[in-house]
Amino acid sequence: MSERTELASNPTPPQTATANLRPKFPRDEAGFLAELRRRTDAYFVETGQSERDCWRMYLKTAVILGWLATSYALLVFAAPTVWLAAPLSISFALAISAVGFSIQHDGGHHAYSRFAWVNRVAAMSLDLIGASSYLWKWKHVVFHHTYPNVHGQDTDLAVGPVARLAPQQPRRWYHRWQHLYLWPLYGVTASVWHLYGDFRDVIAGAIGPHKIPRPRGWDLVVFLGGKALSAGLLIGVPMLIHEWWVVLTFYAVVTAVVGVTLTVVFQLAHCVGEAEFPDPVEGGRKMEDAWAVHQIQTTVDFARGSWTLCWLLGGLNFQVVHHLFPRVCHIHYPVLARIIEDTCRDFGVRYQAHRSFVAGIVSHFRWLRQMGRPQSV
Repeated sequence: MSERTELASNPTPPQTATANLRPKFPRDEAGFLAELRRRTDAYFVETGQSERDCWRMYLKTAVILGWLATSYALLVFAAPTVWLAAPLSISFALAISAVGFSIQHDGGHHAYSRFAWVNRVAAMSLDLIGASSYLWKWKHVVFHHTYPNVHGQDTDLAVGPVARLAPQQPRRWYHRWQHLYLWPLYGVTASVWHLYGDFRDVIAGAIGPHKIPRPRGWDLVVFLGGKALSAGLLIGVPMLIHEWWVVLTFYAVVTAVVGVTLTVVFQLAHCVGEAEFPDPVEGGRKMEDAWAVHQIQTTVDFARGSWTLCWLLGGLNFQVVHHLFPRVCHIHYPVLARIIEDTCRDFGVRYQAHRSFVAGIVSHFRWLRQMGRPQSV
């Protein structure tokens, strides 16, 4: 059995030291997931392609890392004026985002290579750009991917009182304007992760309502070393050359672009009106739908016809494929999306997709506005 099949067969995350009741998913009596596996397996057999270790992914990695290094070097060492530094800072921020979307994301999901050490190295690119691959594994791979859009389980919904992203969350009076004030706040998320949030989670030994083991040994070395290295590259080295206020200004610009880019792309997949936010049943012990159906009903694709967005976003405009088969390299997502959509049609499962990136933005805006209204309580 492949790693991809194992993950889909056993979606429940390992138990951690938490009082949270983890609802179970019912058996897939209709055989929907089995048919999805059969059809996707047939694609790889017929084409002779590999689920991981794709040459196009290795080439893409080299291009992205070259883009990152070139943007950084020109911004820090060769930009004599603000007029040159400004577009270079945007380029650097987008390159950082591309590392997160493509290299670390596939590595963190073991979708980059069949070799564990290669996936580990790819995942650690997240530590290079300022966040933590250790915490991301728990927050994203374990909690979010198992229970997308389930209040109390999906840590991507647990943003505190600043926003109301799900109908089960309490509404506060200022949420009435969250569809306006959240967009600039998205711009501070990257710097918060970098300088505060990851340290808070490690010290607390928890992400949202979930207890997690604190990093030890090599995981702790990578966490602290990554923070030191990223801070040195983003702040320390530039301060050896430029005035402190110039460095902090461009640090704010770069992290703002990264924060908005990363946050918005992930929000478009789940925090939109077309996605469902199901509650567990039987006193919170069980989800109503089978795991594969749940993944599709809580996830929405966007701009599937844009090759450019697919390349830049690491295939994350095909979120349905990613949630069903996270251990498959994103290079295959456009083809697999058609296979999955056909299978959904045959089984009567709703498959949702926005035609464009702008349509997804509009839907997210409307969802934030709806969740902020008093009548949505």
